[in-house]
Amino acid sequence: MKRAERYEMAKRARMKICAALVVVLAAACLVTACGGQQEAELGDSLTDIMSGIYEKADLSDDFRQGLANFETIALTDDMEMSILGTDEIEYTEAIVSMPMMSSIAYQCVLLRVDADSVDAVKQKLQESANPDKWVCVSAETVLIESRGDVIFYVMAENDVAYALNTAFQNY
Repeated sequence: MKRAERYEMAKRARMKICAALVVVLAAACLVTACGGQQEAELGDSLTDIMSGIYEKADLSDDFRQGLANFETIALTDDMEMSILGTDEIEYTEAIVSMPMMSSIAYQCVLLRVDADSVDAVKQKLQESANPDKWVCVSAETVLIESRGDVIFYVMAENDVAYALNTAFQNY
């Protein structure tokens, strides 16, 4: 075998090794990105989560003062249509926080659902949301997010909705 032929064979072998190394590294990156980290379940009660969200959210002083006039209550069957816009959602636990009497468009809902149905429930809430359901006022923003089996659903002014969502994501 001539020297040039050996050189070409060695070069091809190095190229194959490099290509295999790239494939292995790409596979390792995919495994790490796709399956290496699972979303933490929120084991606290929904009432505790809601309290924590309000406590940690970057809210205006006016909004914070108004929280004294809010109530956080369990969502009942007869409230589903007015709060969720549908009565077709299965949940194991749900609460809503809203002003007792106010002229602002606001509601914040936490739902605990079966982990396998989170995406379907979020989609149904998005389809059913009505930010114009209040008399003479409308919510600027509708946000629907989740962590584990808990769904966060808020209709409010932009700054309030995003501040609460950030607090939920960091809870």
